[in-house]
Amino acid sequence: MSEVKTFRITGEIKKPGWQTSFKKEVRAMKSEEALEKVYKELGSQHRAKRFQIKMASIEEIKPEEAEDPIIRKLIEGEV
Repeated sequence: MSEVKTFRITGEIKKPGWQTSFKKEVRAMKSEEALEKVYKELGSQHRAKRFQIKMASIEEIKPEEAEDPIIRKLIEGEV
């Protein structure tokens, strides 16, 4: 059985008249799944199209390095 990994993805959203950078932590089996989750979340929250979202880096991190409190609780099994 595959193990769920934690990924940290950084990048930026560029929309007409608006630009911001982001750092998201997600749990997924593969890096491709993690990228897809970030596209879905950012597109939904910011009404950004995929071509407006630029990923700068994706890295697998150790579970204890996670900064997002929800991800930390998922790792610790409290949720």
